[in-house]
Amino acid sequence: MSYSIIIYTVLILSSLGVLLAVILYLVAQKFKVYEDPRIDEVEAVLPGVNCGGCGFPGCRGFAEAFVNTDDISTLFCPVGGNETSAAAAKVLGKEAVEKEPMVAVIRCSGSPDHRPKTSDYNGASSCKLATSLYAGDTGCQYGCLGLGDCVAVCDFDAIYIDKKTELPVVDSGKCTACGACITACPKNIIELRKKGPKEKRIFVSCVNKDKGGIAKKSCEVACIGCGKCVKACPFDAIILENFLAYIDYEKCKLCRKCVEVCPTGAIHELNFPPRKKRVEDVKQVEKTE
Repeated sequence: MSYSIIIYTVLILSSLGVLLAVILYLVAQKFKVYEDPRIDEVEAVLPGVNCGGCGFPGCRGFAEAFVNTDDISTLFCPVGGNETSAAAAKVLGKEAVEKEPMVAVIRCSGSPDHRPKTSDYNGASSCKLATSLYAGDTGCQYGCLGLGDCVAVCDFDAIYIDKKTELPVVDSGKCTACGACITACPKNIIELRKKGPKEKRIFVSCVNKDKGGIAKKSCEVACIGCGKCVKACPFDAIILENFLAYIDYEKCKLCRKCVEVCPTGAIHELNFPPRKKRVEDVKQVEKTE
Protein backbone atom coordinates (compact mmCIF):
# COMPACT_ATOMS: atom_id res chain seq x y z
CA MET A 1 0.00 0.00 0.00
CA SER A 2 2.80 2.38 0.90
CA TYR A 3 4.52 1.64 -2.40
CA SER A 4 1.38 2.67 -4.31
CA ILE A 5 1.25 5.98 -2.42
CA ILE A 6 4.87 6.69 -3.27
CA ILE A 7 4.33 5.85 -6.94
CA TYR A 8 1.21 8.03 -7.12
CA THR A 9 3.02 10.88 -5.42
CA VAL A 10 5.93 10.68 -7.87
CA LEU A 11 3.56 10.54 -10.84
CA ILE A 12 1.53 13.49 -9.60
CA LEU A 13 4.62 15.60 -8.93
CA SER A 14 6.12 14.67 -12.27
CA SER A 15 2.91 15.52 -14.09
CA LEU A 16 2.65 18.80 -12.19
CA GLY A 17 6.25 19.61 -13.09
CA VAL A 18 5.63 18.92 -16.76
CA LEU A 19 2.42 20.98 -16.70
CA LEU A 20 4.14 23.95 -15.06
CA ALA A 21 7.03 23.70 -17.53
CA VAL A 22 4.57 23.82 -20.43
CA ILE A 23 2.78 26.80 -18.87
CA LEU A 24 6.07 28.65 -18.34
CA TYR A 25 7.10 27.93 -21.92
CA LEU A 26 3.82 29.24 -23.31
CA VAL A 27 4.00 32.38 -21.13
CA ALA A 28 7.62 32.97 -22.16
CA GLN A 29 6.68 32.64 -25.82
CA LYS A 30 3.74 34.99 -25.47
CA PHE A 31 5.69 37.72 -23.70
CA LYS A 32 9.00 37.16 -25.43
CA VAL A 33 10.72 40.42 -26.37
CA TYR A 34 12.48 40.34 -29.70
CA GLU A 35 16.00 41.75 -29.60
CA ASP A 36 17.70 42.75 -32.78
CA PRO A 37 20.83 40.57 -33.21
CA ARG A 38 22.63 43.59 -34.62
CA ILE A 39 22.76 45.02 -31.09
CA ASP A 40 25.27 42.33 -30.16
CA GLU A 41 27.28 43.09 -33.29
CA VAL A 42 27.42 46.81 -32.55
CA GLU A 43 28.32 46.19 -28.91
CA ALA A 44 31.17 43.94 -30.06
CA VAL A 45 32.90 46.80 -31.90
CA LEU A 46 32.59 49.23 -28.98
CA PRO A 47 35.46 49.73 -26.52
CA GLY A 48 33.58 48.05 -23.68
CA VAL A 49 34.72 50.50 -21.00
CA ASN A 50 31.14 51.47 -20.06
CA CYS A 51 32.23 55.03 -19.19
CA GLY A 52 28.92 56.67 -20.06
CA GLY A 53 30.61 59.31 -22.19
CA CYS A 54 28.13 58.62 -24.99
CA GLY A 55 25.25 59.61 -22.74
CA PHE A 56 23.95 56.07 -22.25
CA PRO A 57 24.35 53.66 -19.32
CA GLY A 58 27.21 51.64 -20.73
CA CYS A 59 28.11 50.24 -24.13
CA ARG A 60 25.05 48.01 -24.26
CA GLY A 61 22.74 50.98 -23.88
CA PHE A 62 24.59 52.81 -26.64
CA ALA A 63 24.37 49.75 -28.94
CA GLU A 64 20.62 49.48 -28.39
CA ALA A 65 20.09 53.16 -29.16
CA PHE A 66 22.39 52.96 -32.17
CA VAL A 67 20.42 50.10 -33.71
CA ASN A 68 16.97 51.41 -32.82
CA THR A 69 17.36 54.94 -34.20
CA ASP A 70 17.04 56.07 -37.79
CA ASP A 71 19.42 59.01 -37.44
CA ILE A 72 22.77 57.89 -36.04
CA SER A 73 24.43 61.26 -36.61
CA THR A 74 23.58 62.35 -33.07
CA LEU A 75 25.18 59.26 -31.50
CA PHE A 76 28.91 59.10 -30.90
CA CYS A 77 31.31 57.04 -28.81
CA PRO A 78 33.98 59.49 -27.62
CA VAL A 79 36.31 56.73 -26.47
CA GLY A 80 36.27 54.82 -29.75
CA GLY A 81 36.13 57.93 -31.90
CA ASN A 82 35.41 58.05 -35.61
CA GLU A 83 36.89 54.61 -36.28
CA THR A 84 34.50 52.92 -33.86
CA SER A 85 31.55 54.92 -35.15
CA ALA A 86 32.37 53.84 -38.70
CA ALA A 87 32.56 50.18 -37.65
CA ALA A 88 29.25 50.40 -35.80
CA ALA A 89 27.57 52.13 -38.74
CA LYS A 90 28.85 49.44 -41.09
CA VAL A 91 26.87 46.84 -39.12
CA LEU A 92 23.71 48.75 -40.05
CA GLY A 93 24.81 49.38 -43.63
CA LYS A 94 25.11 53.10 -42.97
CA GLU A 95 27.85 55.70 -42.99
CA ALA A 96 28.90 57.51 -39.84
CA VAL A 97 29.35 61.26 -39.72
CA GLU A 98 32.93 62.10 -38.77
CA LYS A 99 33.34 64.39 -35.79
CA GLU A 100 36.30 66.44 -34.70
CA PRO A 101 38.09 64.95 -31.68
CA MET A 102 37.47 66.70 -28.38
CA VAL A 103 39.59 67.06 -25.27
CA ALA A 104 39.01 68.27 -21.73
CA VAL A 105 40.49 71.64 -20.77
CA ILE A 106 40.92 73.16 -17.32
CA ARG A 107 39.44 76.64 -17.12
CA CYS A 108 41.32 77.81 -14.04
CA SER A 109 44.89 79.07 -13.66
CA GLY A 110 44.64 80.02 -10.02
CA SER A 111 47.83 78.46 -8.71
CA PRO A 112 49.11 79.61 -5.28
CA ASP A 113 51.38 82.10 -7.06
CA HIS A 114 48.38 83.82 -8.63
CA ARG A 115 45.64 83.07 -6.12
CA PRO A 116 46.96 83.10 -2.54
CA LYS A 117 45.17 81.04 0.06
CA THR A 118 43.17 82.78 2.73
CA SER A 119 42.31 79.72 4.82
CA ASP A 120 43.21 76.07 5.32
CA TYR A 121 40.92 73.13 4.68
CA ASN A 122 41.47 70.07 6.88
CA GLY A 123 38.45 68.01 5.89
CA ALA A 124 38.03 65.00 3.61
CA SER A 125 39.94 65.14 0.33
CA SER A 126 36.87 65.64 -1.84
CA CYS A 127 35.98 68.65 -3.97
CA LYS A 128 32.30 67.80 -3.78
CA LEU A 129 32.31 67.65 0.01
CA ALA A 130 34.49 70.74 0.38
CA THR A 131 32.20 72.73 -1.92
CA SER A 132 29.20 71.84 0.21
CA LEU A 133 30.99 73.19 3.30
CA TYR A 134 32.53 76.45 2.11
CA ALA A 135 33.40 78.57 -0.96
CA GLY A 136 37.08 77.64 -1.04
CA ASP A 137 40.41 78.36 0.60
CA THR A 138 41.14 81.44 -1.54
CA GLY A 139 39.42 84.71 -2.33
CA CYS A 140 37.96 83.18 -5.51
CA GLN A 141 34.78 81.24 -4.88
CA TYR A 142 34.75 79.88 -8.44
CA GLY A 143 38.26 78.41 -8.71
CA CYS A 144 39.59 74.87 -8.57
CA LEU A 145 39.93 73.28 -5.13
CA GLY A 146 42.58 70.84 -6.33
CA LEU A 147 41.35 67.90 -4.25
CA GLY A 148 41.24 65.54 -7.22
CA ASP A 149 37.65 64.40 -7.74
CA CYS A 150 38.34 64.64 -11.48
CA VAL A 151 41.41 62.44 -11.13
CA ALA A 152 39.51 59.80 -9.17
CA VAL A 153 36.80 59.32 -11.81
CA CYS A 154 39.07 59.20 -14.87
CA ASP A 155 39.26 55.60 -16.14
CA PHE A 156 42.02 56.46 -18.60
CA ASP A 157 44.65 58.00 -16.30
CA ALA A 158 44.40 61.15 -18.39
CA ILE A 159 44.34 63.73 -15.62
CA TYR A 160 46.50 64.44 -12.59
CA ILE A 161 47.10 67.18 -10.02
CA ASP A 162 50.28 69.20 -10.55
CA LYS A 163 52.07 69.41 -7.20
CA LYS A 164 53.41 72.91 -7.89
CA THR A 165 50.29 74.60 -9.24
CA GLU A 166 47.86 72.40 -7.27
CA LEU A 167 45.69 72.35 -10.38
CA PRO A 168 44.56 69.44 -12.58
CA VAL A 169 46.46 68.80 -15.80
CA VAL A 170 44.95 66.92 -18.75
CA ASP A 171 47.08 64.56 -20.83
CA SER A 172 45.53 65.18 -24.26
CA GLY A 173 47.11 61.99 -25.59
CA LYS A 174 45.17 59.89 -23.10
CA CYS A 175 41.98 61.95 -22.80
CA THR A 176 39.02 60.31 -24.53
CA ALA A 177 36.58 63.16 -23.92
CA CYS A 178 34.27 60.85 -21.99
CA GLY A 179 33.19 63.77 -19.79
CA ALA A 180 33.50 61.95 -16.44
CA CYS A 181 35.75 64.67 -15.03
CA ILE A 182 33.26 67.34 -16.06
CA THR A 183 30.47 65.62 -14.17
CA ALA A 184 32.68 65.14 -11.12
CA CYS A 185 33.83 68.77 -10.88
CA PRO A 186 31.51 70.73 -8.56
CA LYS A 187 33.07 74.03 -9.66
CA ASN A 188 32.36 73.46 -13.38
CA ILE A 189 35.86 74.47 -14.43
CA ILE A 190 36.39 71.57 -16.86
CA GLU A 191 35.07 71.79 -20.40
CA LEU A 192 35.24 69.73 -23.57
CA ARG A 193 36.67 71.63 -26.53
CA LYS A 194 37.89 70.66 -29.98
CA LYS A 195 41.46 69.42 -29.99
CA GLY A 196 42.08 71.72 -32.91
CA PRO A 197 44.55 71.41 -35.80
CA LYS A 198 47.85 70.13 -34.41
CA GLU A 199 46.16 70.40 -31.00
CA LYS A 200 46.17 74.19 -31.12
CA ARG A 201 43.60 75.61 -28.75
CA ILE A 202 42.66 79.03 -27.39
CA PHE A 203 40.32 79.44 -24.44
CA VAL A 204 39.64 81.65 -21.44
CA SER A 205 41.16 79.87 -18.47
CA CYS A 206 38.85 81.41 -15.90
CA VAL A 207 35.27 81.00 -14.69
CA ASN A 208 35.19 83.89 -12.21
CA LYS A 209 31.98 85.90 -12.60
CA ASP A 210 32.86 88.64 -10.12
CA LYS A 211 33.38 92.23 -11.26
CA GLY A 212 36.82 93.09 -12.58
CA GLY A 213 38.28 94.62 -9.43
CA ILE A 214 37.03 91.86 -7.17
CA ALA A 215 38.15 89.13 -9.55
CA LYS A 216 41.62 90.67 -9.96
CA LYS A 217 42.04 91.03 -6.21
CA SER A 218 41.33 87.35 -5.60
CA CYS A 219 43.37 86.09 -8.58
CA GLU A 220 45.81 88.11 -10.66
CA VAL A 221 45.21 86.01 -13.79
CA ALA A 222 41.42 86.19 -13.60
CA CYS A 223 39.25 87.46 -16.43
CA ILE A 224 38.19 90.97 -15.43
CA GLY A 225 35.50 91.36 -18.09
CA CYS A 226 37.21 94.34 -19.74
CA GLY A 227 35.92 93.35 -23.19
CA LYS A 228 39.19 94.02 -25.03
CA CYS A 229 39.20 90.49 -26.43
CA VAL A 230 35.65 90.92 -27.74
CA LYS A 231 36.64 94.05 -29.64
CA ALA A 232 39.84 92.49 -30.97
CA CYS A 233 38.18 89.33 -32.35
CA PRO A 234 37.42 89.71 -36.08
CA PHE A 235 35.23 86.61 -36.13
CA ASP A 236 32.70 87.40 -33.37
CA ALA A 237 33.89 84.30 -31.55
CA ILE A 238 33.96 85.86 -28.07
CA ILE A 239 31.03 86.77 -25.88
CA LEU A 240 31.09 88.66 -22.58
CA GLU A 241 28.52 87.70 -20.00
CA ASN A 242 28.47 88.16 -16.22
CA PHE A 243 31.87 89.90 -16.37
CA LEU A 244 33.39 86.80 -17.97
CA ALA A 245 34.62 86.27 -21.52
CA TYR A 246 34.03 82.98 -23.34
CA ILE A 247 35.49 81.87 -26.67
CA ASP A 248 33.22 79.86 -28.97
CA TYR A 249 35.49 77.19 -30.44
CA GLU A 250 33.15 76.74 -33.39
CA LYS A 251 33.76 80.32 -34.50
CA CYS A 252 37.35 80.79 -33.33
CA LYS A 253 39.91 80.81 -36.16
CA LEU A 254 42.92 80.68 -33.81
CA CYS A 255 44.19 84.10 -34.92
CA ARG A 256 45.38 84.82 -31.33
CA LYS A 257 44.48 88.52 -31.47
CA CYS A 258 42.52 88.12 -28.26
CA VAL A 259 45.55 86.70 -26.49
CA GLU A 260 47.60 89.76 -27.38
CA VAL A 261 45.18 92.24 -25.80
CA CYS A 262 44.22 90.35 -22.63
CA PRO A 263 45.65 92.42 -19.74
CA THR A 264 45.70 89.58 -17.20
CA GLY A 265 46.79 86.63 -19.33
CA ALA A 266 43.50 84.87 -18.72
CA ILE A 267 43.34 83.68 -22.33
CA HIS A 268 45.51 80.64 -22.98
CA GLU A 269 47.05 79.60 -26.28
CA LEU A 270 48.25 76.00 -26.43
CA ASN A 271 50.68 74.33 -28.83
CA PHE A 272 51.39 77.39 -30.94
CA PRO A 273 54.90 78.22 -32.19
CA PRO A 274 56.72 81.05 -30.37
CA ARG A 275 55.58 84.48 -31.42
CA LYS A 276 57.90 86.49 -33.64
CA LYS A 277 59.17 89.62 -31.97
CA ARG A 278 57.79 92.79 -33.46
CA VAL A 279 60.23 95.34 -34.85
CA GLU A 280 59.04 97.91 -32.30
CA ASP A 281 59.75 95.53 -29.45
CA VAL A 282 63.23 94.72 -30.75
CA LYS A 283 64.09 98.43 -31.07
CA GLN A 284 62.79 99.09 -27.56
CA VAL A 285 65.02 96.33 -26.15
CA GLU A 286 68.04 97.70 -28.03
CA LYS A 287 67.45 101.17 -26.61
CA THR A 288 67.30 99.90 -23.06
CA GLU A 289 70.54 98.01 -23.58
